[in-house]
Amino acid sequence: MDVDLRAHVSSSGYVLDDAQLAVVARLERLGERRRGVYLHGPVGRGKSFLADAFFDALAVKHKRRVHFHSFFQELHARISERLHRRGAVAKAVRDLLGRAEVLAFDEFHLHDVGDAVLMTRLLEALRERRVMIIATSNYPPDGLLPNPLYHHHFLPGIALVKELMDVVELDGPTDYRHLHGLPRSRFETGEVVARAEVPAGSVTFDVNGRAITALGTEERKIWFDFGDLCEKPTSTRDYLVLVERFDDWVITAVPRLRTCDREARQRFANVVDVLVDADVRLTLVSDHPLREIIGGEALDLARTASRLEMINTTG
Repeated sequence: MDVDLRAHVSSSGYVLDDAQLAVVARLERLGERRRGVYLHGPVGRGKSFLADAFFDALAVKHKRRVHFHSFFQELHARISERLHRRGAVAKAVRDLLGRAEVLAFDEFHLHDVGDAVLMTRLLEALRERRVMIIATSNYPPDGLLPNPLYHHHFLPGIALVKELMDVVELDGPTDYRHLHGLPRSRFETGEVVARAEVPAGSVTFDVNGRAITALGTEERKIWFDFGDLCEKPTSTRDYLVLVERFDDWVITAVPRLRTCDREARQRFANVVDVLVDADVRLTLVSDHPLREIIGGEALDLARTASRLEMINTTG
């Protein structure tokens, strides 16, 4: 399969740096071999752009590009419909992919042990179907499911990632999100403020069988306390459900994240991911400026910090 990726990218008008050119050459070889790729590296280096171009350049009729969070939400829902049937995962994958020969995952990352176990089963099903996988991630394969308490649960999945995909690193010197001081993220509507008016009367939602309490709602706007949203066992799938109903979020009492435990930090990172991907407005209410909220030695927050730096800090 001939893949002239350089010509495809050049037609978009972008000028590639040396690190990106090296990755393009590697991707062209992988396309010729019909080999999957796991493209990882720091934020802002152009991983999604190159992976999308690679996907578009593949001369394959049946292919599908998905966002990791949304795909897993749909996969969970379809498996739940067949929970007690044999082959539930394989049937759900078949329903979701149809005749797709190529599946592209944008922003592949795992922090939930249940998702990690399901991801292993998904990779097994994709191997059986001989589906070519394209994935981007801020983590190398060995860094997925980073919590040391759970990491061993995904070791079989990591082995499958390496079996099904060539691991390619993109670690160029330039973060293009901040080139010339103009971040390229779509997340431009948030702010950090010192206080906010909250409607009287809390509201409790039943989301995926879990009770989640909001401080209040007003039409399509919702207010949360950081503790209710991030220090209780909420999940990405919960945020995806709520974001369908509310497109203006306020999170109050946001602390310095370095003072939180790992699980709370990760839930906050997941909330930001979901809201950014959905182009949802977010206001953070905190006694601390943004640089103190995301500063320090908090783990796994490079991606979140990059996205939150779009915020206009006013308090």
